[in-house]
Amino acid sequence: MIPSSPTVDAVTANRRAAAFQTRSIKTSTKLAGLKLALAMTDLTTLEGKDSPEKVRSLCRKAVRPFERDEEMLGERLPHVAAVCVYPSMVATTREALDNSTQGGGLSSPPSLPKVASVATGFPSGQYPLAVRLRDTEQAIAAGADEIDMVINRGAFLSGRYGIVAEEIREVAAVCDAAAHPAHLKVILETGELETLDNVRRASDIAIANIRDGDFIKTSTGKVSPAATMPVTLVMLEAIRDEYLRSGRHIGMKPAGGIRTAKQSLHYLVMVQETLGHLPETDGCPWLSPELFRFGASSLVNDILRQLVKQATGHYTAAYDFSEA
Repeated sequence: MIPSSPTVDAVTANRRAAAFQTRSIKTSTKLAGLKLALAMTDLTTLEGKDSPEKVRSLCRKAVRPFERDEEMLGERLPHVAAVCVYPSMVATTREALDNSTQGGGLSSPPSLPKVASVATGFPSGQYPLAVRLRDTEQAIAAGADEIDMVINRGAFLSGRYGIVAEEIREVAAVCDAAAHPAHLKVILETGELETLDNVRRASDIAIANIRDGDFIKTSTGKVSPAATMPVTLVMLEAIRDEYLRSGRHIGMKPAGGIRTAKQSLHYLVMVQETLGHLPETDGCPWLSPELFRFGASSLVNDILRQLVKQATGHYTAAYDFSEA
């Protein structure tokens, strides 16, 4: 399905995105926002040097982001939303997270982070469709709860929107047909789409071909610029318009370039002001890990530093927090 898309006023989008960074946030709201941002983060490792040992370390960090949270903050912090890895590391991730409920030095939380995998020829999206579909099937079979697919930007930029839509539909169908259906996040790689009009068009194509509860996502993290506030605003507006049209809830994931706790709060303000006042919604359902994620592993420790600063009045050194 190829929907029509409105033209984006780039000047207005940029001004509105900048305005979200000027909001005054009270201390209690800031603390709640930081904990929410932590729970919304997808911890990610997508490097050629990834190993089982590194993935297990990432899983420990995902389940217990700060080992001294109860000592220094007086409470157990939430785990992150997901651990995102290449398909070859899904089984290791699944095993490490499942084992975290059985001791082994990890806590035993009532729930666990999801396992996400970048299938479908990440990051180029240029592999034959049959290979990308098989990649998705194998990742889900190995234990992935979520699939982060990347669109073929070459097809999109050459105007072959039907190909892009068909590939998204095919991947969504594989996710839906699995014994344990997986959620889908469609990566637009907005840094290569050149204009906000293209970002809106790609968002609308993706939204039209995914399921209720699936996501659209800005970036792979391999291209600069990655997530920006104007791009995310345009994508949130596409999500808003789809909700008003059909009542479907589509998730959003800005990924890449979000490194500070302050930035994460700016994004949460943008979500609230764009999607928080829609009719027939209870509060803002997008202010939850079920419908909003950050793809920003380096964000976690800065959030932890800010939480400790709020509790103690002092900043801690970077080395006081474990690296994933």
